[in-house]
Amino acid sequence: MQNRVIIHSVSPELEGGQYFIKRVVGNVVRVNAIIFGDGHDVVRAALCYRKEGSRTWEDVPLTHLGNDAWTGGFRVTDLGFYEYKIEGWVDQLMNWHKGFQKKFADGQYMDVELKIGVNFLKTTAKQYGGDTKKRLNAYAKLLNGKNYKSAVEGALSEDFARLVEECPMKQHLTTYDKNLRVRVGREKELFSAWYEFFPRSTASQEGEHGSFKTAKKLIPRVAELGFDVIYFPPVHPIGKVNRKGKNNAVNAEEGEPGSPWAIGSDEGGHTALHPELGTLKDFKDFIKEAAKYGIEVAMDIAFQAAPDHPWIKEHPEWFIWRPDGTIAYAENPPKKYQDIVPINFESEDWGNLWEELKNVFTYWAKQGVRIFRVDNPHTKAFRFWEWCIREVQKDYPDVIFLSESFTRPNVMNELAKLGYTQSYTYFTWRTHKKEMEEYMNEISKTEMREYFRPNFWPNTPDILAYEMMHANSNQFVKRFLLAATLSSNYGMYGPAYEFMDNTPMNNGKEEYYNSEKYEIKVHDWSLRNRMTDIITRVNRIRKENPALQDTYNIHFTRTDNDQIMSYIKLTEDRSNIIWCIINFDPHNTQVAHVELPRQLLGIPQGMPLRVHDLLRNETYYWQRDWNYVALNPYQYPIHILKLV
Repeated sequence: MQNRVIIHSVSPELEGGQYFIKRVVGNVVRVNAIIFGDGHDVVRAALCYRKEGSRTWEDVPLTHLGNDAWTGGFRVTDLGFYEYKIEGWVDQLMNWHKGFQKKFADGQYMDVELKIGVNFLKTTAKQYGGDTKKRLNAYAKLLNGKNYKSAVEGALSEDFARLVEECPMKQHLTTYDKNLRVRVGREKELFSAWYEFFPRSTASQEGEHGSFKTAKKLIPRVAELGFDVIYFPPVHPIGKVNRKGKNNAVNAEEGEPGSPWAIGSDEGGHTALHPELGTLKDFKDFIKEAAKYGIEVAMDIAFQAAPDHPWIKEHPEWFIWRPDGTIAYAENPPKKYQDIVPINFESEDWGNLWEELKNVFTYWAKQGVRIFRVDNPHTKAFRFWEWCIREVQKDYPDVIFLSESFTRPNVMNELAKLGYTQSYTYFTWRTHKKEMEEYMNEISKTEMREYFRPNFWPNTPDILAYEMMHANSNQFVKRFLLAATLSSNYGMYGPAYEFMDNTPMNNGKEEYYNSEKYEIKVHDWSLRNRMTDIITRVNRIRKENPALQDTYNIHFTRTDNDQIMSYIKLTEDRSNIIWCIINFDPHNTQVAHVELPRQLLGIPQGMPLRVHDLLRNETYYWQRDWNYVALNPYQYPIHILKLV
């Protein structure tokens, strides 16, 4: 009840500490708060932190910004969880010292004040050990000595002022501790480029089934393009009962391979590999070969079953059975998925079900997989994900989970708060400048930045967006450039995108005609075109410029043309600044005047700016506050400018 300090408006803090924030190794966790006390005494505050499991806290002093606002930060260096809290107190030693200086300057006699200071120094010394304790007691002895002049000079010395600053007198602490946590992951959680392809479509001849061995031959090509994650759709045995045919036909013809997302047959389930793709050794050999090129393998995990999945016979209680005795297949009315059976998360045997599903992740983690793209996680229980992700990352703290959830914002956000490392987004459907700016500001400038890590995909095997249907190559180039420069994490369903597949189904939906989901294709992997050239260049630029390796450092600047968007990304120390200016019109050259944000960039009025275009290898000098640009979509529809 003697606590005199109030602490509130702490950020970051997610719903009273119910959820944790996210950072990667090397990041600084910046914490802000409103802190004040009664009266006019000196208030001090500290940010305390520790690695989860540690008994001791480290602390750093908070800096007063004025008007009771305080800030401070600590750097995270290890994978796993950290805890943090704020302490505030009235520092009677510093309060006395400031008063001492003012009274002496006023010409007052300081004999009694020195004795008061001695008591504060002795009390403070009890809170410390070693050399600090000795220094405090030494000054207590000096101030208590018979030589008045020496005592006063000691109390007014710079060394004593530093001691008071560095060794606060902490009494009657107010502690703000609401289970504030930060999960620290590895760099790839924040910066990655994904390339998706079907390993079964890597054979060189029509009618042949690709394998991990034929897919391994493509690793140098993926590395050449600059990607660092190869993502495979499900590689498990495919159900034979109710198998879907070409273009999602209800009945498959003889020899049709079915959808990889219809998982399980008499050949095995979620911990088995499709026999025609190869053995477990072949899969692990692929992982090892990819690692030689700095590429990781992401595995698709879809918690659903084909009607002939082994789980259905072994654990019928994990599924939903209809009154006529038949098993319920998946539906999203009016859509029907006859080749897929949903798992019943309301099963009375939910405990064993959860363990089995968690063991799917840990099994593949033991084989060397550290990245999982999870299919439709929003159709499974939230509490399961919260438990499962935590349990997996206890043993494998470097595992990355990507949430493939195109659903309502609150549901997507909840999955991110529960632990998903990265998330699919609405990027695919943000097609105009204004809505793209609004969406990016929502992700990067609101509380979402603390837990939601976007991964921008212009296409997936499930989605051929409306604006890409029958689109020209300029549209493909533009959408790629937006994904790769707005977000530090991005991906693409590779062959369809780089070969610019743009033919939709004639059903009014965002679906590919002759979708690779239902058939094996033969691609000309030797093909190089405008798209592959730009992908290669931009991925190299991303790797060479740290400003593009963060999503949350974006600042939009003004233009006088709604078809031209301008945004700047800069590192915290401003050692790397990238300025992107892009044309949204895939058919016409657009011109605009673009504002030079001098205050943001720290450029004095009248000083010219030199920028280097990393795509065109050209240098420009900008003298004015508004500068002219013209962007031809048939060439490069973007300036990627590095401030020199």
